[in-house]
Amino acid sequence: MSTNNNYCVIMGGGIGSRFWPFSRKSFPKQFQDFFGTGRSLLQQTYDRFLKIIDADKIIVVTNALYQELVKEQLPDLNPDQILLEPARRNTAPCIAWASYHILAKDPKANIIVAPSDHLILKETEFLSAVEKGLAFVAQSDKLLTIGIKPNRPETGYGYIQIDEPEGDNFYKVKTFTEKPELEIAKVFVESGEFYWNSGLFMWNVQTIIQAFQNYLPDIASKLALGLTCYGTPEETTFINENFAACPNVSIDFGLMEKADNVCVTLGDFGWSDLGTWQSLYDLSPKDKADNVTLKCHSLIYNSENNLIALPKEKLVVIDDLNGYLVAESDNVLLICKKENEQAIRKYVYDVQLASGDEFI
Repeated sequence: MSTNNNYCVIMGGGIGSRFWPFSRKSFPKQFQDFFGTGRSLLQQTYDRFLKIIDADKIIVVTNALYQELVKEQLPDLNPDQILLEPARRNTAPCIAWASYHILAKDPKANIIVAPSDHLILKETEFLSAVEKGLAFVAQSDKLLTIGIKPNRPETGYGYIQIDEPEGDNFYKVKTFTEKPELEIAKVFVESGEFYWNSGLFMWNVQTIIQAFQNYLPDIASKLALGLTCYGTPEETTFINENFAACPNVSIDFGLMEKADNVCVTLGDFGWSDLGTWQSLYDLSPKDKADNVTLKCHSLIYNSENNLIALPKEKLVVIDDLNGYLVAESDNVLLICKKENEQAIRKYVYDVQLASGDEFI
């Protein structure tokens, strides 16, 4: 397999509403540096894949609102490496459009699709798994996903049940299960047959195009056409005029759960999708009372198990607070029980209903 046929698609168009108020419509979490590394989550994702994928074969798909943010953070990208979504339509249309875009460049392409906001602690092991996965899909008509060995009964992730082997550390997928109840998640973990669904995918471009034609023909028919380029050669903008007419559907529900040629490769490389405040809390250093302070200064008394995230110039004083999330960004301060963070999307909805987009 020639690595010159390997491409990476980074999905970077989400709002990250579960990280509100830090993640806002105007500046979502993928463009932020949560850990003080000097690089945003998007930049870290780009840096990671640049080690095994040629720079001109990394594609970023993002909402049209974030074109300038992507250009600012990834200045080495050429115009045809930034695909702009005129509307939010979930992951299936995003991946379909990128696939047709790559097909026009290289009909032999092998593709890794990755979200822009994942954290990988064991990068060497991860990149090795990706290289082996790309070699696997280059030689077969399989749709490949990466399953993560679970270390707890997590209810915030989907699960993949493995079936018979298809090669060295490759297995057929038996079932997909969306976010289960806690008791079911415990059974999954204890069985040893279930792995977290990472949302990372690999396939040959011909295989994924055929899958879209088979299972999501409405999306395929729209996105095979309609690509329009605007601007001068130096400032070209790539927008697909048919994108907004696509249904809002995830790649998991619309395609992966229906296809009969889906396989999974298993990994354990310190993965987190950084989808929630709790995941950020789990990954962050803690004081003796299990409090986490991000960016800001803090004085904490008689308090434990809190996550405090304020702007870096702020000082917060906390006394007698246990198990809370305290987060401030711009004109919004959020204080809620950390265990209630699943309600954050409801808070966002209610705020938007009451005040429009001013605080979103």
